[in-house]
Amino acid sequence: MKRHTLLIVFVVLIVGGVGLAQAAYRLFLPFVEHRALIPSDDEVSTRLQVAEGYAVRLYAHGLNRPRLMAIGPDSQLYVAERGANRIVRLSDKNSDGRSDETTVVVANLTGVHSLEWYGQDLYAAGNATVWRLHDSNADGVFDRSETSVVVDGLPNDGGHSTRTARIGPDGMLYVAVGSKCNITVGCSEGDPRRAAILRYTLEGDIPADNPFVNDPDLRRRAVWAEGLRNSVDFIFLPDRRLWATHNGSDGLGNDLPPEEVIIEVEAGKHYGWPYCYTAVVGPVPNDAREVRDERVPLDATFNTCDLATPARFTDLAHYSPLGIARLADGDILIAYHGSWNADQTHRDCRVQRIQVSNGMPVSADPFLTGFRDHPQQECGGAWGRPAGITIAADGTIFVSDDHNGNIYRIVSLPG
Repeated sequence: MKRHTLLIVFVVLIVGGVGLAQAAYRLFLPFVEHRALIPSDDEVSTRLQVAEGYAVRLYAHGLNRPRLMAIGPDSQLYVAERGANRIVRLSDKNSDGRSDETTVVVANLTGVHSLEWYGQDLYAAGNATVWRLHDSNADGVFDRSETSVVVDGLPNDGGHSTRTARIGPDGMLYVAVGSKCNITVGCSEGDPRRAAILRYTLEGDIPADNPFVNDPDLRRRAVWAEGLRNSVDFIFLPDRRLWATHNGSDGLGNDLPPEEVIIEVEAGKHYGWPYCYTAVVGPVPNDAREVRDERVPLDATFNTCDLATPARFTDLAHYSPLGIARLADGDILIAYHGSWNADQTHRDCRVQRIQVSNGMPVSADPFLTGFRDHPQQECGGAWGRPAGITIAADGTIFVSDDHNGNIYRIVSLPG
């Protein structure tokens, strides 16, 4: 049997002289994979093609724009059903490899997009808010009294509306907020919290070690990194690095800018948007520099692309990378939402596997394909479009499809 890496999240309670403190840690420990049950062939396995050594089946259907997901402490799959403003739990009660019970665990969360478990608390991010949910009475759902606001008033005045919240290895809350502008021509972001990743304490305060904590613009004090047009999802690696997906500018043609599918986000850095972009396709050399988007004039605060930090890995333009997850062997899976308005070169909607060697992304191969009816089809009219990815402790991969409301389950084949 294959040996993989098990992600265990546990809570350490530290009793102090004046109270109780909680910290969460992620350990990567070996485990022996169990042979997962593979249901009989269905429409999904007939239509979609998955990488050799894996099988894909339909896990759930009929959801309203499912986006990002998380495995709970009960080992169940939780899904942000963005189109219904709610979170559902999808359970497989009879262990046949398909969900047979859908439970609405909380409703009325406007634009809910991302989920993150931290101990027994579930953090969810919507259009303008990050919530913390705690099931105090252990009834399996979150009542109004069990829902509290951690961060409110995130900019929500148009443009990219999804918000993604993750808790870092430092115990801080990181929140990705996309830009208001879609095309850089005439673009002006009035709020520094847009096109950025923000950082808060778990109580919604500004940490004292944020890079712009003394900025005269109080809004910028929450910014951890900027110049990120739309980082829809991000993860923390075992070595504490933050890798984010990124959707670059439109309007430069079918082949520009290359899609910055992995950006290594660090405190206080600027990643170029809207002024500059990474021009390399594939693994980006350490000495690479970003190039100008000539449509956007530089200004006094950003007067050269030398101020921009390039991506770590890029792919062809307009793949629209959304969800990201890390496999046990260190490789990365990314949900490519695909192009919807390319003039000639239509980019596929697929799940892409990014090979990682010595801690760096080096190449990319298709992992899950078959969502389009033909190569010239725009993904806006395709059969499906992958959006989110999460991986269970036993290695089972779940992929959400916000176009047709499906959840796919991918397991390793024996042998």
